[in-house]
Amino acid sequence: MADPGILQLAHAGLAPRTVDRIIERFGGIVPAVRAIAAGAADVSEWARSQVLVPAEERRAALADMDVTFTAFDDRDFPDRLDRFAGSPRWLFSRGRFADGPSIAIVGTRTCTAYGLELAEVYGRAAARAEWNVVSGLAKGIDGAAHEGALSVGGTCVAVLGSGVDVIYPRRHRALYRSIVERGGFVASEFPPGTRPDAWRFPTRNRIIAGLSDVVVVVEAGERGGALITAGIALEYGIPVFAAPGDVDRPASAGTNRLIRDGAFPVFDGDDLAEVLTLIRPTVAQ
Repeated sequence: MADPGILQLAHAGLAPRTVDRIIERFGGIVPAVRAIAAGAADVSEWARSQVLVPAEERRAALADMDVTFTAFDDRDFPDRLDRFAGSPRWLFSRGRFADGPSIAIVGTRTCTAYGLELAEVYGRAAARAEWNVVSGLAKGIDGAAHEGALSVGGTCVAVLGSGVDVIYPRRHRALYRSIVERGGFVASEFPPGTRPDAWRFPTRNRIIAGLSDVVVVVEAGERGGALITAGIALEYGIPVFAAPGDVDRPASAGTNRLIRDGAFPVFDGDDLAEVLTLIRPTVAQ
């Protein structure tokens, strides 16, 4: 069972860097919680009020919502997140993180029809090769990759930039249910009820990368979350692949640049399946 202090701190909804700073300043999780409760830490009054809610009350509420809380030192916390500095200290989740290799398939929300089709193809190819498909449940590439994997009986992992009870976009409610009902895992670093504020998405991308053994970027503009995920993966030493596209297509600008800078190109579903077969012996299990 998680320490009550970490459960209370997790419900403050603070940015990970803020959490790290407060813990370092006060010398641990329990002293940090006491400092926040006493008003000695520089956090909002709302965050302080959340920390003051007793841990037992939090546990009961989570049980009522069918939400699981795991801290970094719990047995059920995903082992692969322990590989990297800056990994989350806790996760709120529904479902179960499946064993086996995992591939992140990510890309822009403003994708083309070609990108949507390719993401579905990659999702199906990865699932048939018995890889978990990790993404962010966002519209565009993320959702298409999840749909492709589920269409052939695959298992998905969705990492949210909101609370696990806040489905964004709303159009993906059925997709969310399918992921959980078919043995997948939906997780967030943020407590239930957290809105999908823009700043939360870049920080969740490090979890997408950390849970994956391979990252594939299907389409991406010059900037965006998919490139953040790819950059973090490269820092972690995780192989990054990208689908090449027309040089004058905005949605291919990011992927083409990744390839120019050293990412491996990947083409159709058969090509991805071959890559995964070659990589599988070297990945975390």
